[in-house]
Amino acid sequence: MGDQGIKPKEQFVHSVFESIAGKYDLMNDILSFRRHKAWRKFTMRKMNMKRGDSAVDLCCGTCDWSIALAEASETGCVMGLDFSAGMLEVGKRKVEERGLQERISLIQGNAMNLPFGDNSFDYATIGFGLRNVPDPVQVLNEMKRVVKPGGMVVCLELSKPMKQPFKGIYFFYFQRVLPLLGKLFAKRYEQYKWLPESLALFPDREQLAVIFRETGLQKVESFPLTGGIAALHIGLKENSNV
Repeated sequence: MGDQGIKPKEQFVHSVFESIAGKYDLMNDILSFRRHKAWRKFTMRKMNMKRGDSAVDLCCGTCDWSIALAEASETGCVMGLDFSAGMLEVGKRKVEERGLQERISLIQGNAMNLPFGDNSFDYATIGFGLRNVPDPVQVLNEMKRVVKPGGMVVCLELSKPMKQPFKGIYFFYFQRVLPLLGKLFAKRYEQYKWLPESLALFPDREQLAVIFRETGLQKVESFPLTGGIAALHIGLKENSNV
């Protein structure tokens, strides 16, 4: 298969995000009922960043998480990477509005092949991006590679509620109502119809925790968020000096 099986998905996902970049933040607020902000705050508390810590934020999109990382570290440098120039352009404006352009660097790139050396960052994060990449395992391996020994790999992602009746109600909303909201507010139906489809083949919370461990990450933890519609996964890179 090789690239023949990968490129079509990359190209399609790229076209989706290029087309919705201008409405991405608004739609996130509408579709998640602003829960994504609470999920990010919970994640930041679990990460417990210290002054001066560095981070790379993959699939950084419009840079909400990159900004939160820079503000938490106070003096540390943050690298935001995304393959969509349109999303990065929106993110760049937000970074400049907060006066963080000296500490947040943005780069257009591929999460599957990071342009950074080994052991470069204290944290590697990916928010609502892992399900969109061609090979999540490859991306997690790259995240593990670029964090320092003892560094943290963090994934915040949509997930799958497991308990009824919430599971049935949620999937009705996710599969039937959400694409209509995308059509109404963003004038994009097919792009938001693809959102639930992108989750269908993605691992559930427990399966993703297993993948974290199989990449060699240690002390793996996972947390269901808002009834399991999202999940936080955290793992540490082995520190041979401890």
